[in-house]
Amino acid sequence: MGLHDQYGLTPVVNARGTFTPLGVSRSTDQVAAATAEALSGFFVMEELKDLADRTIAQVLGGEAGTVVHCASAAITLSVAATMTGTSPSRIAALPDAEGMPRTVLLPAGHAVDYGHPIVQDIRLAGAIAVPAGSEAGCSLDELEGHLARPDVACLLLVSSRLTRGEDVPLTEAVAAAHRRNVPVVIDGAAQDLRIDELLGTGADLVIVSAQKYLASPTAGLVIGRAGLVRAVRAQEKGIGRAMKPSKEAIFGVVAALRARQRTDRPAWRREQDDKVARFTARAGRLPGISAASVQDPTGLPFSRARLSVDPARAGMTAADLAGALRNGSPQIWVMDHDQDKGDLTLELVPLTDAELDVILGRLAESLPGR
Repeated sequence: MGLHDQYGLTPVVNARGTFTPLGVSRSTDQVAAATAEALSGFFVMEELKDLADRTIAQVLGGEAGTVVHCASAAITLSVAATMTGTSPSRIAALPDAEGMPRTVLLPAGHAVDYGHPIVQDIRLAGAIAVPAGSEAGCSLDELEGHLARPDVACLLLVSSRLTRGEDVPLTEAVAAAHRRNVPVVIDGAAQDLRIDELLGTGADLVIVSAQKYLASPTAGLVIGRAGLVRAVRAQEKGIGRAMKPSKEAIFGVVAALRARQRTDRPAWRREQDDKVARFTARAGRLPGISAASVQDPTGLPFSRARLSVDPARAGMTAADLAGALRNGSPQIWVMDHDQDKGDLTLELVPLTDAELDVILGRLAESLPGR
């Protein structure tokens, strides 16, 4: 008996992507096995963290890396690291940041809400979030003006589809901060497949979620300058104690990273594109549905399926169709952020052919115009 049946839980087909309210991702058997084996053993945790550091640097790049409880924790601890360094007294004092640089500068459009406000992650470290520019955008001149403040601990940038306004050129923003000797942290939560690009901006620390496309147990990765990574690890003597990784999470991360290292990325991308092409070819034959392959807006290296709903022919709006998929059994969750424009987007990366058949069957059953 599966867990859904055993505990009376709602079965779900997740075509919404690496979505935290649905459990984020689906781990491989190898990652699950490493995680399970770790649960029954004892380890010297500093050795285990050193193993993770070496593996992160080897597979993802950067001078060093560390594992923390999750990407949200990684934001708080990275901010704290720029405020305290490895000073034991400063680490012990947080979140009381008196006498420390405590301003965290970020473009106004990067003050995202990904389930809670990112500025709350900043405040948890005892820092103060100061937005630059406006919701419409933040120019480099506006950024430079704020960087001149004497109390800036770091510049925080976000690489996500959730940002608002004109794109901030990350490499130029990093360079502007470094001209003022201000360290830069980039939150790239779901962007682990673009880690080379994010590190290539020159950022001092880059944060990604290990349970997104790496599909490890819940964990956040902090990658970058060795000195600042050491300062992140040092936070475990302070506020980081509540955000520490477990032994099983670290082993799961290491297993996922080694699997990533063995992956033929071009072949993997072709597989994803082929899956989307097969799905859209079938979905596009449904009445009132136009289906196409679309690329991720942030540059992630795979395509998604976009369904455009013609209410006159389909007999329902895109919002109605999303609701019908959600209300059936199993529940089918899709990306509905553009439903008011008549579009639904489906991410198929973790889904099996059998699950694609379920989605296509439910689409056909839900359309009154069929």
